[in-house]
Amino acid sequence: MLNSLPKSRKRYLKPSVFWSIRQGFPRWLGLLISLTALVIPLLLWAVLSYGGWVTPIFLPTPTAVLQSGIQMFTQENLLLDVFASSYRVFLGFLVAAAVGVPIGIAMGTFYSMESLFSPIVGTVRYMPVAAFVPLIVLWLGLDEPTRVTIIFLGIVFFNAIMVADAVKFIPNELLSVAYTLGANRFDVLVRVIVPAIVPSIIDTLRVNVAGAWNYLVISELIASENGLGFRVIQSQRYLQTDKVLFTIAIIGLIGLLTDFTFKLLFNLVTPWAERTSA
Repeated sequence: MLNSLPKSRKRYLKPSVFWSIRQGFPRWLGLLISLTALVIPLLLWAVLSYGGWVTPIFLPTPTAVLQSGIQMFTQENLLLDVFASSYRVFLGFLVAAAVGVPIGIAMGTFYSMESLFSPIVGTVRYMPVAAFVPLIVLWLGLDEPTRVTIIFLGIVFFNAIMVADAVKFIPNELLSVAYTLGANRFDVLVRVIVPAIVPSIIDTLRVNVAGAWNYLVISELIASENGLGFRVIQSQRYLQTDKVLFTIAIIGLIGLLTDFTFKLLFNLVTPWAERTSA
């Protein structure tokens, strides 16, 4: 049949390096593209700021931002803000993982647990955390537990729903084989389901830790005296855009280091999933 078709109707897939779909990619080309993606915005920023196209109060020069950052570290104790915010994010993220991951495993494994938790998880995750701030302050006061709770509420439900979806993608045939080999329900849960979703759990935590940093600013609005979010708000109040940009850059740098740590953990714990993970 194919040989009888006109040549004009035959379609052949032309080889492509740049547009290849999961067929390998040169490392040097990937690094070059990543570097270009970083350099172009920096060049645009430099042209607009150094060229005077934008008022410094709206877009200071890279030099001004760097000088403000040095001043913040040497004279304004910015390092204390870094440690304070990192502690809050880490604690809220850790509690959200300890609560959300087991709930997600239970929801994805047992229909009874899905019926129990799904109405709560499915509803509350659409509610803005900022709307709960007055209640959290009323219940917990203005101390650190309030800030950690805001970060916790911001990501715990997403942890649960994403882990539950990962469990549901495990083929039923895999569970049937385990039962055939004599496994009971506890064995299937501990020795089949949990190991199968470890890569997805790590990926879920890696994605949602970014949400923890996003909710940091909201949490540090509440009677904070330190922290990166507090520093951003304070600098914005006095129109110190250079300090705002440097603080945001510090948060982004911490995020990149955190993401690299999770990728390293992923490769160490689940080397078999390295090539197939998104």
